[in-house]
Amino acid sequence: MPVTHYICKYTPVELLAAFGGTCAILNHMPENFDLSDQVSHPNLCGFGKALLETCLEGNVRELVLVNCCDTIRSAYDVLLEYGELDFLFLLDMLHADGECSRERTKRELLRLAKAYGAYKGTEFDFSKFQAAFQPVKRPDGPYLSVLGGRVGEELFSMMEETMPLPVRNDTCVHNRSVPPPEGEADFDALMDWYAGALLGQMPCMRMTDITGRKQLVNDPHLRGVIYHTVKFCDYYGFEYSELRRQLTVPLLKLESDYTIQSSGQLRTRLEAFAESIAPERTIQKGGTKPMKGKGLYAGIDSGSTSTDVVILNQDREIVAQAILPTGAGAAAGADRALDEALGKAGLTREDITATVTTGYGRGAIQLGDQSITEITCHAKGAFFLAPSVRTIIDIGGQDSKVIRVDEAGNVVNFVMNDKCAAGTGRFLELMARTLELSLDEMSTAGLDWKEDVTISSMCTVFAESEVVSLIAQNKTPADIIHGLNRSVASKTVSLCRRVGGEEAYMMTGGVSKNRGVAAEIEKLLGVKLHISEKAQLNGALGAALFALEL
Repeated sequence: MPVTHYICKYTPVELLAAFGGTCAILNHMPENFDLSDQVSHPNLCGFGKALLETCLEGNVRELVLVNCCDTIRSAYDVLLEYGELDFLFLLDMLHADGECSRERTKRELLRLAKAYGAYKGTEFDFSKFQAAFQPVKRPDGPYLSVLGGRVGEELFSMMEETMPLPVRNDTCVHNRSVPPPEGEADFDALMDWYAGALLGQMPCMRMTDITGRKQLVNDPHLRGVIYHTVKFCDYYGFEYSELRRQLTVPLLKLESDYTIQSSGQLRTRLEAFAESIAPERTIQKGGTKPMKGKGLYAGIDSGSTSTDVVILNQDREIVAQAILPTGAGAAAGADRALDEALGKAGLTREDITATVTTGYGRGAIQLGDQSITEITCHAKGAFFLAPSVRTIIDIGGQDSKVIRVDEAGNVVNFVMNDKCAAGTGRFLELMARTLELSLDEMSTAGLDWKEDVTISSMCTVFAESEVVSLIAQNKTPADIIHGLNRSVASKTVSLCRRVGGEEAYMMTGGVSKNRGVAAEIEKLLGVKLHISEKAQLNGALGAALFALEL
């Protein structure tokens, strides 16, 4: 039997059921937008493109849309021309709950009933209409709520897998709350009531009056919030700003482009959030088994650029360390780096009691006893090196992150850059290559600048074009590098502001060795950064400390 898909909580699914329809939410995240990019405007948001992609792949035959925003109207127009669906309908609703809106919605319901009934070849069945209403169930125990804009089913499944508590999907299409009719009436009167019931739900952020949304967070069982937004969609960004100031439970902000391409980074953020709200689950104790090895504990940080290893003894002293290029494979890179560290100290793998892996490639490494996110490990390592630290700035090869910890070293908040390489070690590496300098040379070359050169682009590719243009204008390398350093620093400090950074600040990761970038961050923050000689090993150090606690 064909399924009628829908995307909005205001879709009259009970009416569709009354005509024999079987309804399902369309929330699939495709791998890419190859098909939708061929027929749609490039500025369409990720969900609009995902909607088109799924339909153009032939996976949807019947679709009822609601005019949530301009993107949905555009998607409807594209599908009219290219979709080849058996049934396509756009319900035109006003974004308010008033008499005029109710009358307009009633007319739209009547129009849909006529079109859908003709398509199905069926008559309205009140018993099916009444049976389609679903009661609203609230959790009766501790839970986490996913709020904000719609979240793809693949991403929500990832949330369920990683969180330590039950996860409830309270995003737009899922927090539906339409009460059943009290009795049968003539069809016209029933549709008048139904229009009011649809509009009277807990509002989405596109409605003019959104005060009813407060009940989403006023629940004594709520233990944390994952707030999801779709890239380039501003509606739910306003609500997130308010919740940041008001919520007393942990809050994680996630933004996706509605593809599965950034699943690895999203999983890291989710796992780090899970570790922060349930720190007792981070370390899984090994019980009373006899201790293997010689009381040595290894931490392996598999980054996109380098793989770092730290080996500690039972007194938390570093007995061996190694930093090697990761190479083409995370697992092979981890093996090489571990063997390098062991070789320096005259040790073997049998001497190691426990190993914890972290970093970008931790999921591919099989030799560890446990895997912990780099967020939690960087916090652990930094707090060990300097217990006064409250904000950690880590700029690695692939991403940048800022982590805020409390007086006990527990993660209380963190932010990461998106999947763009701007402001990361890769960015600096590419710019050094463009300027024909080594990274060591670039680290100090921008300290003696004369002219204040601005690198304005937020994109690595475009920034490289700016650098080439500045070279053509005979700007000195020192001035250009200073501009690059300030560009990286400004992006990093923006993350600090978002996380609510406070003193003392520590900088970790490979970019901490870049004196020019560190100096610009200090200038913009107005504070002195603590940079340890073990800064690049910080993630591996934290992992080794966790290994010691297994």
